[in-house]
Amino acid sequence: MPTTFNYDTMGSIKQTYLKRVAIKLLRDYAGEFKTDFDFNKKKVQEFTDITSKGIRNKIAGYITRAMNRKVKKEKAEAAEAQVA
Repeated sequence: MPTTFNYDTMGSIKQTYLKRVAIKLLRDYAGEFKTDFDFNKKKVQEFTDITSKGIRNKIAGYITRAMNRKVKKEKAEAAEAQVA
């Protein structure tokens, strides 16, 4: 049976190495990252020895999305707490 692809979500899966490095950075330097990509890009360069610009940008992008999700979740919880 042939596999069908959902092209709307193609490319959204990150390589395991990128996720592992990003999660380790978020765990080790929790308060250092923000929701700004350029700021996070500089922090990734500061905290790692990654020389590839593309890999650095992908890690910074993953961290930025994670921080945005965290902020969005905190806002939703705060709004829910106000209603309750």
